[in-house]
Amino acid sequence: MDALGALLPILLIGAVFYLLIMRPARTRQKAQANLLTALEPGTSIMTTAGVFGTVTAVTDDNIMVEVAPGVELRMVKASVGRVLDEAVPSESLFSESLMNEPGMDELAGGQDQSGAADMGSASRDEGDDEPRRGLA
Repeated sequence: MDALGALLPILLIGAVFYLLIMRPARTRQKAQANLLTALEPGTSIMTTAGVFGTVTAVTDDNIMVEVAPGVELRMVKASVGRVLDEAVPSESLFSESLMNEPGMDELAGGQDQSGAADMGSASRDEGDDEPRRGLA
């Protein structure tokens, strides 16, 4: 009877581990596998890196994704994070009205009209050839 009492907590921990960790992980893996097999041209997706686009071609391991009009990327199927419910035309992602909204210039990487990123200026002391590093 003592052996059963000592084994009971270990068995309970194993059961809880299976129910809280293993089973949900297996369910997510099956859902992801079903998502990847269901990919077809015309499907709007978001990759795990946050890139939105539309699938234009599907092979065994790769997909071609149109991220902007005339711009296609070849990606591994496993990089698909989720399928979007509704198709998002790529032209609407880059509309001028969207980029003119307040706060969008920070999201666009701080680029000015010439397309050069605003990297800030390194402060220099007079006669100093090296830019200062650090917070001060």
